Amino acid sequence: MTQNQMFCFQCEQTAAGTGCTKIGVCGKKPEVAALQDLLIHALKGLSQVALAAQKAGVKDPQVDKLTIEALFSTLTNVNFDPDRFIPMINRAVELRESLRKKAETKTQTVATTEASTFVPEHTLDGLLEQAKSVGIKSDPTIDPDVLSLQQLLIYGIKGVAAYADHAWILGQKDPKIYNFIYQALAATLDQTLSVNDLVSLVLKCGEINLCAMELLDAANTTTYGHPVPTKVPLGAKKGKAILVSGHDLKDLELLLKQTQNKGIYIYTHGEMLPAHGYPELKKYPHFYGHYGTAWQNQQKEFKLFPGAILMTTNCIQRPLEGYADNIFTTGLVGWPNVIHIKDKDFTSVIEKALELPGFEADTEGKTVMVGFARNTILGVADKVAEAVKTKALRHILLVGGCDGAKPGRNYYTELVEKASKDTIILTLACGKFRFFDKDLGTLGGLPRLLDVGQCNDAYSAIKVALVLSDVFGVGVNDLPLSLVLSWYEQKAVAILLTLLYLGIKNIRLGPSLPAFITPNILDVLVKNFNIMPITTAEKDLKAILE
Repeated sequence: MTQNQMFCFQCEQTAAGTGCTKIGVCGKKPEVAALQDLLIHALKGLSQVALAAQKAGVKDPQVDKLTIEALFSTLTNVNFDPDRFIPMINRAVELRESLRKKAETKTQTVATTEASTFVPEHTLDGLLEQAKSVGIKSDPTIDPDVLSLQQLLIYGIKGVAAYADHAWILGQKDPKIYNFIYQALAATLDQTLSVNDLVSLVLKCGEINLCAMELLDAANTTTYGHPVPTKVPLGAKKGKAILVSGHDLKDLELLLKQTQNKGIYIYTHGEMLPAHGYPELKKYPHFYGHYGTAWQNQQKEFKLFPGAILMTTNCIQRPLEGYADNIFTTGLVGWPNVIHIKDKDFTSVIEKALELPGFEADTEGKTVMVGFARNTILGVADKVAEAVKTKALRHILLVGGCDGAKPGRNYYTELVEKASKDTIILTLACGKFRFFDKDLGTLGGLPRLLDVGQCNDAYSAIKVALVLSDVFGVGVNDLPLSLVLSWYEQKAVAILLTLLYLGIKNIRLGPSLPAFITPNILDVLVKNFNIMPITTAEKDLKAILE
């Protein structure tokens, strides 16, 4: 496969702001991009058959699970291993044909489109050839606005699938989420749908994502308790060490159990930081602190970590030679030639940690606060309301989203630093690592910087806004609350669609607008929701606070 045989523009850092055509800025190689395109195509066909089978009363939970896992695997920075995609493509076709037979037994007519009858080739070269006809730019005749909305819908359901998969792992499931994913995938094959039809589906995606985030919130809080305010050390403890990155709380719990009484301290990295606030996780005495910052800094941070590293979900980058032998993957994350743990037996990670030197001495460092999820903040909602009424609290800024390496993200640091002392900053996701260790002081007994949690905890922030809306007796758009968001990948897309579904307006978005949004579709979003690109911290703060 030549270097020019790929096209991907699903993330914020896509090449030249238009699309990666030679190799992904994320490190994704052309053959991986092609296999991901082919997997999405296979899922579209599976979805068409699944919808027909439902009419005959035929369901298969294996289809639900495969679909959300496969979609999640195609998110940015999740799986870069081509050998992991081929079995998924074959499995999607196998489940599709199983559903077809069951539906036809009940005399249900099943679609016979190219996607629903697609048969994958048996060789890698054959699969790559098939992928050429199903990629994003494979149909030169398609209306650009229709393509834009189709891709927006696909990226939205990728985010939905990520949240649904995390919830499934903890035993929480909801058929309406999977059913909508099938409808959305099938809709991208329907050439009769208009721009208005697709806009409606995109907003429906936002509604379904709200359901998925609520499901995940219930899964996390019923399993691990509601997060509580917790100080997390950024220093180190003398001794052996394992660093856990990604998002998956279940993987962290399993590792904590398997490392009890082994003389190993467990540290979080990136989006795992908020895990320190969960009562059922913080009870482990060897769950110590946090190391490093956001995902894009891992190459320089991981090579300095003196222990083993476990990646649990998305955010992996190409492992460098200095630590390639110390890093492991589990779940859906993958990188070629990195040891992948399928069975959740982390013995190999533990053995590697015991083999490595660990930290040679205690190191003092700053501490940061986590645990300000919805339960904590809503417990003081009346105090927040009183502070606003007495003008002690002028405004609440939600500054959150994804971090990234592309220039322009210092804006978020400046915004937080320059926000007046009569404001409170809510933050979530890895965008907070631009300012997470800054001491902004307190306001009314609360820290001015409140960490709501992972991107997976966006439901908490939404719930806070909706409850405050009730407390003040006004609509969300009339609250002294402004959303300033950074985006990078597809979970952020899904969250944005949820905010639009809820009718939330005046969102500032950056550092750049999505390449997959055409000027016409952007115009629709601006006219209906007043979405604004960020400008400068000074100008935006002035506009917000006035």
